[in-house]
Amino acid sequence: MKKCILGKKVGMTQIFDDKGMVVPVTVIEAGPCLVVQKKTLENDGYNAIKVGFEDVKEKRLNKPDKGHFTKANLSLKKHLREFRIENADQYEVGQEIKVGDMFAAGDKVDVSGISKGKGYQGVIKRYGLHTGRRTHGSKYHRGVGSMGSNTSPGRVLKGKKMPGHMGVNKVTVQNLDVVKVDSEKNLLAIKGAVPGPRGGLIVVKDSTKPVKK
Repeated sequence: MKKCILGKKVGMTQIFDDKGMVVPVTVIEAGPCLVVQKKTLENDGYNAIKVGFEDVKEKRLNKPDKGHFTKANLSLKKHLREFRIENADQYEVGQEIKVGDMFAAGDKVDVSGISKGKGYQGVIKRYGLHTGRRTHGSKYHRGVGSMGSNTSPGRVLKGKKMPGHMGVNKVTVQNLDVVKVDSEKNLLAIKGAVPGPRGGLIVVKDSTKPVKK
């Protein structure tokens, strides 16, 4: 069974395991999510479910997104995401997905989110390139470096690492361990760090490339 849920990053903390060792964890408020739409192989060409997460006021949604919830006669949700899963027929529109029904301690998961924005950055911070020499007479420290040859080809080649906007990219961290699940408070404690700022939207799925022990 494919496991997936939407959540919100609460922050990082640490807990103690059974052996008394400190484990750094990220706490995620996962679900509950509502199944808003079902897509089938016969009607849409693939199996999927569309789920909504986090209540929102009506004025915060545009008409297309609002139409999904109106058609399904469900309460409005802020986030709407689609999961392509084979067992979509096991879900019904209006069904509530809770974290306790999906995950348990010891599971391996992949966590996706939008990374923090860093603004406009140079190549040293953006790509980790080396600085110029910091010796007497050197006047080039944090620049881009050579732009290529000046004869043939007499242009800047595609893919050249240049200064620009950094961050706000979709990042997925694979094979993280679920340390603890709190079904009553809809909380998920995952070992290590996950992408995004506090309050950012997080997608948690079961691992697609589990590590062989």
